[in-house]
Amino acid sequence: MSDDLLRIEGVSKTYKGGVVALHPVDLAIRRGEIFALLGPNGAGKTTLISIVCGIVVPSAGRILVDGEDAVVNYRQVRRRVGLVPQELSTDAFESVLATVTFSRRLFGRSGHSAYIEELLRDLSLWDKRDAKIKDLSGGMKRRVLIAKALAHEPDLLFLDEPSAGVDVSLRRDMWKLVHRLRERGVTIILTTHYIEEAEEMADRVGVISRGKLLLVDDKAALMKKLGKRELDLTLVEPLAAVPTELAEWHPTIENGGHTLRYVFDATEERTGIPSFLRRLGELGIAFKDLETSKSSLEDIFVDLVGDAK
Repeated sequence: MSDDLLRIEGVSKTYKGGVVALHPVDLAIRRGEIFALLGPNGAGKTTLISIVCGIVVPSAGRILVDGEDAVVNYRQVRRRVGLVPQELSTDAFESVLATVTFSRRLFGRSGHSAYIEELLRDLSLWDKRDAKIKDLSGGMKRRVLIAKALAHEPDLLFLDEPSAGVDVSLRRDMWKLVHRLRERGVTIILTTHYIEEAEEMADRVGVISRGKLLLVDDKAALMKKLGKRELDLTLVEPLAAVPTELAEWHPTIENGGHTLRYVFDATEERTGIPSFLRRLGELGIAFKDLETSKSSLEDIFVDLVGDAK
């Protein structure tokens, strides 16, 4: 059995009129991992997810779920996939329990009341099980969408911007549920604008922009490879401008001249810090404090998307 549950091979999408929504993508998703797909609006995240879920037909390429072709064996593959879409769309006049149970039976599962009850309790929906969807708040409707996606016990779960516009309580409950699902062996792919969540939750990260998959890497390796560090020196006397003698280090003035910032690559054998500090001493620029900080995943994301423009 392969370690990859999902394989995306040369998948692209071009709409009538020649608009390219997705350039050829090659991507393998490992069993049981949490994979975060990051990208701005219109980057191609939803298009890629919709193709894998059978909602959008690709222009080229193929998708394999556990070795099965998602187009040739659509019904078998779709039973193994759950999708939480961005849009809050469901039957407004059905009860919570009825709509979630229907979703389970739609995929050939029996009306397993014990599983449904556990699922609704996990999402704090059990007390609302008899309520009509139309009477629920936006956050509760989002919980129902998650329950519907999980009702048939999928092996592969897509969360398309699940945290957008929801309250803090739901976000916290949802990520607890994601951890429990991963412990059960569910493979999870999420798109999110909340980059701190991807930084905290994901095993691997992909960055997509303008329909192109720019980079895929383990989160830790990505941070190490691309993450820069900043050395901030709190000066005894403020500077009006960076002295020309410091030009080779390209420092910047921050905080109204009270902070001198030097950005360096921590992975390099020579960071330039000793020579930078020595030159400061020679110039008589004194500092009373210093601290270093590493760039966040958000900084890396912004840099990558900016470079792709």
